[in-house]
Amino acid sequence: MEFGKLEREIRIEAVPEIVFEVVSRPEHIKLWWPDDASFEPVPGSVGEVVWGDRAVVEAITVVDVDPPRKFSFQWVAPAGEVPAPDNSLLVTFELEPSGSGTLLRLTETGWREKGWEAAVLEEAFREHEQGWDMFLPRLQKYAPTVVAR
Repeated sequence: MEFGKLEREIRIEAVPEIVFEVVSRPEHIKLWWPDDASFEPVPGSVGEVVWGDRAVVEAITVVDVDPPRKFSFQWVAPAGEVPAPDNSLLVTFELEPSGSGTLLRLTETGWREKGWEAAVLEEAFREHEQGWDMFLPRLQKYAPTVVAR
């Protein structure tokens, strides 16, 4: 199996404007993905996502903000480094209208560029697959409950 690009696609019963808010704003993200999130949804913003009582903290750098079509960020950089194209993974949410809802495509790239040994790469890739398979259904359930502001 190739471990170059992780891809997922789901349909959400909410318009793209709502789904964009849910994937790009910390106050929404922490209700379906990490336990806490802090960053500004603007390109170049550096922040973090946190699970547990700060048991796992990942720095993120916002890359692309194109409402309501695209939101992306870098993450999983070496400890103490700011996530950048040459040291981290890139997560991209692409949104497109689909009937009364939204088709969300998630891609996570940069795996081979991390320089990990094959076994480490495969384990990390599988962990992220399992993680997105758990968190995307939460997003799918949460987004329709959000009211446009």
